Amino acid sequence: MIEIENVSFYYQGNEQMGAVNHLSLSILKGQVVVLCGESGCGKTTVTRLMNGLIPNFYKGDLTGAVRVNGRDITKMPLYEIAENTGSVFQNPRSQFFNVDTDSELSFACENLGYPKDEIIARVRETVKDFKIERLLGKSLFHLSGGEKQMIACASVCVTAPDVMILDEPSSNLDVRHISILAKIIQKWKAQGKTVIISEHRLYYLPHIADRFVCLAKGKKVFDLSADELRKQDTEKLSALGLRTPDIRCLEPEPAGAAGKQSLCFEKFRFSYKRQKECLQLENFCVPKNEIIAIIGNNGAAKSTFGRCLCGIEKAGMMRDGDMTLLYKERLKQCYMVMQDVNHQLFTESVMDELLISMKNPDEQQALEILAQLGLSEYAKRHPMSLSGGEKQRVAIATALASDREYVVMDEPTSGLDYKHMKEVALCLKQLKELGKSVFVITHDVELIYHCCTYVVHIEAGKVINQYAIDKSTHTLLRDYFLLQ
Repeated sequence: MIEIENVSFYYQGNEQMGAVNHLSLSILKGQVVVLCGESGCGKTTVTRLMNGLIPNFYKGDLTGAVRVNGRDITKMPLYEIAENTGSVFQNPRSQFFNVDTDSELSFACENLGYPKDEIIARVRETVKDFKIERLLGKSLFHLSGGEKQMIACASVCVTAPDVMILDEPSSNLDVRHISILAKIIQKWKAQGKTVIISEHRLYYLPHIADRFVCLAKGKKVFDLSADELRKQDTEKLSALGLRTPDIRCLEPEPAGAAGKQSLCFEKFRFSYKRQKECLQLENFCVPKNEIIAIIGNNGAAKSTFGRCLCGIEKAGMMRDGDMTLLYKERLKQCYMVMQDVNHQLFTESVMDELLISMKNPDEQQALEILAQLGLSEYAKRHPMSLSGGEKQRVAIATALASDREYVVMDEPTSGLDYKHMKEVALCLKQLKELGKSVFVITHDVELIYHCCTYVVHIEAGKVINQYAIDKSTHTLLRDYFLLQ
């Protein structure tokens, strides 16, 4: 049993970030509980209270009691907590200790002194459950974001802890692996394990979770069963920053891609060092000045296509009317928001990030862009001091500021709540209205329905389908996300 009794916590040096205010919560053994609410409501802070990262790693002002099976974990060392509690973080890179998948999967068992034969057996069973056989023997640096997420989940699961704490576990996963994750959570539930999930995407959880606990400003707003959640008014849930619990209700907003001009891609073939060719796009075209969703399973080479499109990788040519753009020209005219935005935030302040992205730096324009994305209060903050979702929005703001002709966004709404997802969708629409061509690599079906006008489906490095989104085609999209 997990008990949070009248807990308040404020991070040292940043009292407003993810604060928890007089929160009380009890979770029975064997329950699956989903923590939901808009970004910054305190979800991640609650998970850190449960797994001992607060106060062992994150310092601040803490009052109240946090008990697991009757023991006050705020007074326990992390290694002792870790014996019975497994944690999967939003950014899987932050929990890796090795450079290859096999070593990472066995690390926790080795660290706890398990016999070699038992380690082999545990790893084999976990790999089978997660269906990640094809990832064995690979460098972690060569995996997609979703593949890294599956390795992170599996590496924690290997030791079979009694309590599993997952922070945004679906944020980088494709629809197939979300389905696999859902089945694994069901298996944990059947085994009597306690599972706490901090999550924005809710659609894969109502048939699994026992309770949905919604937070706002560090306080509990409601504590509902799955059936009670389904009966809640949609507008009420949206106002609290919650994503839809049923994607079957989604309808496309756009009327479909109407652009007459096309962007054509030729000989987009690419392979990473000492690996077989992962991208094999000989010739395909998409409408210009549209918002194009790039969908497909993890490892399909969607991000690789985005990097090639932007000229980051040397591959192929792009034709825009009479213009032929090789990779050097594309580097000048394309802008990419990476999946891990930590790789592209370099300056001392959020304002500076926008200014260096502009052809002609304009502080007033930068302030207007920050306001559009709800980032005005962070203008003077260091980018690395922000939450994952806030960093994501800063990177999107830099894309707006760059005024490039072609914009590629790799999972721009990863870890974002409903409100901020809508803000991103609005920004993408604004880019389209400015005549830009926007490519969105995404597993976020809600984002697609809010703003995308065209779909390109890539699998195994090849385009297997493409279509404009309208009333006649949106079932293709819905079924893809529902039936995997």
